[in-house]
Amino acid sequence: MADTVAAGAAPSDGVKQPRSVRVVLLALMIAMMLAMLDNMIIGTAMPTIVGELGGLEHLSWVVTAYTLATAASTPVWGKVGDMYGRKGSFITSIVIFLIGSALSGMAQDMGQLIAFRAVQGLGAGGLMVGVMAIIGDLIPPRERGKYQGMMAAVMALAMIGGPLVGGTITDNWGWRWAFYINLPLGVIALAAIGVVLHLPRKRSQAGIDYLGVALLTVGITAIVLVTTWGGTEYAWTSTRIMELTALGVASLVGFVFWQTRAAEPVVPLHIFRSRNFTLMSVIGFIVGFVMFGATLFLPLYQQSVQGASATNSGLLLLPMLGAMLVTSMVAGRVTTNTGRYKIFPVVGSVLLVVGLYLLSTMDTGTSRLTSGVFMAVVGLGMGCLMQITMLVAQNSVELKDMGVASSTTTLFRTLGSSFGVAVMGALFNHRVQDVMAERAGALGSKVTEQSAQLDAASLAKLPEAAREAYQHAVSSGTHGAFLLGSVVAVLSLAAAVFVKEVPLKGAGPQREEAPVAAPETV
Repeated sequence: MADTVAAGAAPSDGVKQPRSVRVVLLALMIAMMLAMLDNMIIGTAMPTIVGELGGLEHLSWVVTAYTLATAASTPVWGKVGDMYGRKGSFITSIVIFLIGSALSGMAQDMGQLIAFRAVQGLGAGGLMVGVMAIIGDLIPPRERGKYQGMMAAVMALAMIGGPLVGGTITDNWGWRWAFYINLPLGVIALAAIGVVLHLPRKRSQAGIDYLGVALLTVGITAIVLVTTWGGTEYAWTSTRIMELTALGVASLVGFVFWQTRAAEPVVPLHIFRSRNFTLMSVIGFIVGFVMFGATLFLPLYQQSVQGASATNSGLLLLPMLGAMLVTSMVAGRVTTNTGRYKIFPVVGSVLLVVGLYLLSTMDTGTSRLTSGVFMAVVGLGMGCLMQITMLVAQNSVELKDMGVASSTTTLFRTLGSSFGVAVMGALFNHRVQDVMAERAGALGSKVTEQSAQLDAASLAKLPEAAREAYQHAVSSGTHGAFLLGSVVAVLSLAAAVFVKEVPLKGAGPQREEAPVAAPETV
């Protein structure tokens, strides 16, 4: 059994990495790819799916059901892994994801597809958490920075390749293969994890905190629905949104109260006593807020204002994603070699503030080269922040809380993305409609009364004056969205300044005998 992977078996620099560790890491990256790639592939296939299954009025639920299930199950998977063992919970999440994928591919109507996407989302909630927690078990924090580039590469590949892969699969094999493609990849990951990964077995005497799970699920569901429906399905001041907001707040307040009394809380509140963990949760929320807003509005600006095709708009994100990948690799190596990391959240936040402000200055005359430079600055900032937040969060808790630390950090980033898309989207839509009414009068209002985001076909049908007005409107809308993002990113900088540089656990490249510090508290 010399070739099996055990917890803490990661080698240091200069020592040949065991083949089994590389196999497990490859399997973990495949699982991470499945979690990130799915929504981006499906987005491209949606027009074809609606054309075959109908149910256009329920289209948004195909994505919403998946997002809700993922967000609600994320903290539960983290806790189950801590209580009953990481390997079993991770394998279970992969199996559920694959079952949901297979069923989604076989759906015969929109109702079935929405239900099966929810099943898929339940599994997806455990994929990212499982990857981060298992890496946390296998590799000491001091060594973990070396693998940041690998994770950043997977993220960049998913963001760029998702729409391209989705379009190719849909055009050549049919939309059902957008789901079936997950099956062979998932089976490979399952086989590698099942055979090679060996972690200590756990068995908690306490039962699952079902009341905590229920309260947290209701609270997260209500928040995600508010951010998804607000300003689109319902007005922000509508009764439905107010009811959901009240339900969400009440559930989360009840959840926090109950966690102080539960025998085995879903999210043990003591992890927030660590200043660094709390600050990383805040920074993770802001990174999610900014990143998903940027990836939503940049392609829209490129298509509507700069005249890029849908395919090219994805490729035009390369400056941002490439910069993110390179910086993440450099940050990981420097962290591993020196054991120091505080500089990266600070510098990353500064770059994020500056980059988003630069993006907010774009107008109808901004060249692709200029916008590419601005995107690269944002990418440099995100590269400094994306993986460091998880690394520091995991370093701030005890090993027994590795799962809930990973899932809580992931949850904050997920909630940040929901808020980012909702708030920046509401600002964008409002600005577009105002500018269209100012520049094109009644025609402008009519053009955007259904949606402030027009596809290429709708844009091509507009009269020249209306098309020009829409380009100015989109430019104005993105100005407001990115300016808001820049202001929000200032909060990330404020949080980063207060990060305390606690030594990372685990030997560095020279295997110095520095004592391992206990997680710091506020």
